[in-house]
Amino acid sequence: MSPDLERLISLQHLDSTINDARQQLAAHPQLMAEADARLHGAQQVVEAAKQRLKGNQDARRALEKDAAVFQGRLSKFKDQLAAVKTNREFTAIQHEIATAQADLGGVEEKVLECMMEADAIAADVAQTEAALAALQTLVNAEKKELVADLAVIEARLTKASEARGAVVKDLTPRVLALFDQVAKMRKGVGLSSATHDGLCSLCHVRLRPQVFQKIRANDSIVQCDSCQRIVYYVPPPPPVEHPVVHTS
Repeated sequence: MSPDLERLISLQHLDSTINDARQQLAAHPQLMAEADARLHGAQQVVEAAKQRLKGNQDARRALEKDAAVFQGRLSKFKDQLAAVKTNREFTAIQHEIATAQADLGGVEEKVLECMMEADAIAADVAQTEAALAALQTLVNAEKKELVADLAVIEARLTKASEARGAVVKDLTPRVLALFDQVAKMRKGVGLSSATHDGLCSLCHVRLRPQVFQKIRANDSIVQCDSCQRIVYYVPPPPPVEHPVVHTS
């Protein structure tokens, strides 16, 4: 194989490594943001449960204040009952007492409902807090892994970029210019291999027989007539020879 073709194969591999690394680096902030967003969502669920519990507690305190008012009114009417002098006054006070008792009973029933609801909400708070703690541990591990991956990707990018510089330095300028031009048109891929039956492996167009013969020689720069990529040929591996087993 010609030295330029060998260098182009190395160059294409390095360019693919560099492009992959750059894409991973570009995606890294979004991955970190997504991890934080999941955590923020769980925190909002916990906060919503706590707000429901606070609302329940506030409602219960308001009801208990109402109950105290009705209890005070009931005590006052009972005290007045002992001082009445006429049946009409007695009947009126009894009506007030019945009304106060009904109001007090209604409020006490609502307080009991609040207490039962509070138990359910408190359990929900505990459950969401446990889920948040578990997610926090998971997100911390994910972000730690992302940071470690980032260092590996940056090192891979640096290494591939340095290796690319060395390969480019040894390439014939005309060949390098051609490769860069084609790669720019073909999403960073300026090189293709020919299949054993004479197709360009990337655009899948059949190569002309004389072109395919030149490509098979691997001693010159030949382009695919269809996609314009520089094409090289990888011979099939030699057949495996199985030892002959003699039987007596």
